[in-house]
Amino acid sequence: MKNFITFEGMDGAGKSTHLERFAATLRARGHEVIVTREPGGTPLGEQLREMLLHQAMSMETEALLMFAARAEHIAKVIRPALNAGKVVISDRFSDASFAYQGSGRGMDWEKLQRLEAWVHHDLQPDLTLFFDVTVDVSRQRLANNTMLDKFEQEKGDFFERVRAGYHRRVLEHPERYEVIDGGQALDAVAAQLDAVLASL
Repeated sequence: MKNFITFEGMDGAGKSTHLERFAATLRARGHEVIVTREPGGTPLGEQLREMLLHQAMSMETEALLMFAARAEHIAKVIRPALNAGKVVISDRFSDASFAYQGSGRGMDWEKLQRLEAWVHHDLQPDLTLFFDVTVDVSRQRLANNTMLDKFEQEKGDFFERVRAGYHRRVLEHPERYEVIDGGQALDAVAAQLDAVLASL
């Protein structure tokens, strides 16, 4: 069984829509499942999330705060749950930092790799579901949202870079990635996820 599962993708890709159903299926099989998110997942992490999503800051500060929240998340939620034999499903993890702060903001990839090695060198997801959509689809799905955070307010070229960053991570870590076509109809996405669940 793959105990640490992450959901990744741009806003509007559909990952959050399918995450709870995925978790419910594993619970129905008898697994104890913890669903969490990044940035966030702990009281401190949620405070940092508010800052990260709504305050302007340098890209280095943004990346450091992301990994600070992640360190707390790992220490207080992820490792204890995994050590207790639970399944942890996280809505985003370090891949998002490479996609958003690395490719999106332009931060040096090697600096992010050093942060990743420092914060969780021995911990990587067993399975990452990357919900891939075009930037046009992502923008269309967010068009009616009047409460956009600072990332969601970025322009299309930013998200083109973010998507490219995710694809780079898929190439770097193909052993743990499943790419989900988030542009499909909901039932088609669900069928693709069912196939993944059947393989666990």
